[in-house]
Order: sequence, then structure tokens, then C-alpha cells
Amino acid sequence: MSLYENWFKKAYAQNGTINNVVWSDFMPREQKVYEYILENKVEKLEGTVKQLSEKFDMSVEYIVGFIDGINDTQEPKIDLQKLEESSEVCIKIDFETLYKKMVEYKADHLYNLPQWKNIFTEDEMKALYRGQKSSRTYIREPKIERNDPCPCGSGKKYKKCCGAK
Repeated sequence: MSLYENWFKKAYAQNGTINNVVWSDFMPREQKVYEYILENKVEKLEGTVKQLSEKFDMSVEYIVGFIDGINDTQEPKIDLQKLEESSEVCIKIDFETLYKKMVEYKADHLYNLPQWKNIFTEDEMKALYRGQKSSRTYIREPKIERNDPCPCGSGKKYKKCCGAK
């Protein structure tokens, strides 16, 4: 079983719900990693999975969980299934993308960290926050009702034209 599968088995129950015991232990540890990254303006985390787990005082499964969480900001994505303790990992930190992903995932415990002030001004954070929130707004096309004019341009009602069954 891969490290990622071990992480996933610990973090989630078979029915897909989260394991609250694991997450309540993991989240403060994950937060410390992000605090370190932001305080030190780290643009690249490198090392083996084992080295990173030792550096941040986490189990290898927790480091894989951290990598899983930050993987959506990586280009190319890290193949989580292939990670082993000896796997070399290079995580490039794009602070803007990272902040936006934290907002998208509603990780307020992470995007509200005071260390973000080392990276962005208050106005920049507000702009990134608003930009991310508005980018996910879905606007539906108006629904064509039965008695509306048909969009094909025939001049007939929709129900008598393209909407006829």
C-alpha cells in the first residue's frame, strides 16, 4: 500500500466522511508548515518525503497529506501514488496561487494566517480574496420558458417550435 493510500485510509472513513481525530491532529501541524513557508518566504521546499517529515516533525503520511493539499498549486502535479519515503519532492510555492486555492477550499484557518502580511499588503489580500470568490460565481443562462419566443428566430413560441415534443 502506498503512503498516499495510508494517508487516505487514516484521514477518511470508508463512507467518505473525515476522521475527526486525525484531522484535529493534522491541521495544526499543517498550519505550522504554512507558517514556516510564509514567515521565511520559502519559494521551494525540497527533499525526500522522509526528510520533510523529519523537518516538520510529522509522520510521512501527514507530509503526504500536506503534499496532497498543496498539489493543486503545482505544475506539473506530483504523482501522489508513487510517493515513497525516499522519493525526492520539489514543491514550488507560488504565493498568489496558494492564497487563492486556500480561499477556494474555504481553508480560513490558512488564508487568515497573520504571516500572509509578510507576503501581501492588506489591499492585495482583499483583492485576491474578492477575485477568487467572484471567479467561482456561476451565472446561469436564462431558461427558455414555453411561451417565450423561440431562440431559433422563427418568430413562433418555443412550445410550438423547437420545444415541441
